[in-house]
Amino acid sequence: MPEPPVQDEQAVPLGQRLFDNVFLLLIAGIVIMAVIYTGWGLWEIMTLPPATLP
Repeated sequence: MPEPPVQDEQAVPLGQRLFDNVFLLLIAGIVIMAVIYTGWGLWEIMTLPPATLP
């Protein structure tokens, strides 16, 4: 009985597995957006000069 041909199975690279996962991309997009905008807002608040009161 002949043996089936051996297929060269290559492991899927980590980057491709991450980019194929739609929900992971959605969560990553939301987290990155939240971190950047929160950090930007905090930076703006911390670097504001004190207001002069009339």
